[in-house]
Amino acid sequence: MSLPSTKPYLLRAIHEWCCDNGLTPYLSVNADGRAKVPREYVRDGQIVLNIGYEATGHLTIANDIITFQARFGGVARDISVPIGNVLAIYAKENGAGMAFEPDSEAVAGESDAPENSKPDNVPEPPAPPNRPKLHRIK
Repeated sequence: MSLPSTKPYLLRAIHEWCCDNGLTPYLSVNADGRAKVPREYVRDGQIVLNIGYEATGHLTIANDIITFQARFGGVARDISVPIGNVLAIYAKENGAGMAFEPDSEAVAGESDAPENSKPDNVPEPPAPPNRPKLHRIK
């Protein structure tokens, strides 16, 4: 009998520790085709997500996937990240946390698809809205 991975348990523990101590938990994610994240914010195949309770809605850290809702540019988005795609969890304020090796499934998923390819079932993300700007008039 194979024991389950300790990774989701460690993620929940560090998330709770951050929130209990007034710190902001950040999640570094390998943004391959298995992760449902806003592609316009992905840099070098990775994205960093604020998973604090103030920044997310309906946050669930299950044993196989992390799901929540968050706003990007004022637009609510559903986020879903397989546990295998999580590279690190840490506190924004002091960097305390833990880094993980990517799971073999996440690494295999990277090598199978070209770097800039997108899955067929993922719609093109909407363009970020133009934000109003304030100008000082003297």
